[in-house]
Amino acid sequence: MDFETIKNSVKYINLDSTRLDCANQFEAVVIKEEIDKLVSRLDSLFGPPAFPSKNRLSLQMRQTVDAFGGLMAGQTLYYSSQGNDVIFAMLWPWKDEEHTTVKIIKKII
Repeated sequence: MDFETIKNSVKYINLDSTRLDCANQFEAVVIKEEIDKLVSRLDSLFGPPAFPSKNRLSLQMRQTVDAFGGLMAGQTLYYSSQGNDVIFAMLWPWKDEEHTTVKIIKKII
């Protein structure tokens, strides 16, 4: 799985704003009406979310995600690792229930 492919796929969704777009991180705000499209794309690229899930996060997953703010109830994590490359996407819904921040990060562990 390629970070640029994932990032570019998300960019085709009607984003409310883009906060960060660089070689290894992408952060944007998505409006409520676009969340289903975003989740569908992430599901097709990553498979089902690692969180929430009936499975526990591995130590590597927790350590990686904790370095970027961690996870709380209501948030979603997609995660893929291949060798030393980790790519993950985190969805953080806002309290206004109208916006969600999406962070997509590539990290070498």
